[in-house]
Amino acid sequence: MNRPNLTGQRLVAVFLFGCVMFNYPLIALFNKTGKVFEIPLLYFYIFTVWAMLIGLMAWAIERRED
Repeated sequence: MNRPNLTGQRLVAVFLFGCVMFNYPLIALFNKTGKVFEIPLLYFYIFTVWAMLIGLMAWAIERRED
């Protein structure tokens, strides 16, 4: 498989993963009154998943074939 096609497939997979992670049932699980590091649980979840998606996109784009 050539490199641009594989990178595109990885980015589509990251996009679909993001759609699942920001879908209603998972968001509703974290809509509680608890706090993590003095941050409301829902905000902590949203920003953690957001940072994870950015990291996965960077990994998918910069990954080198050996």
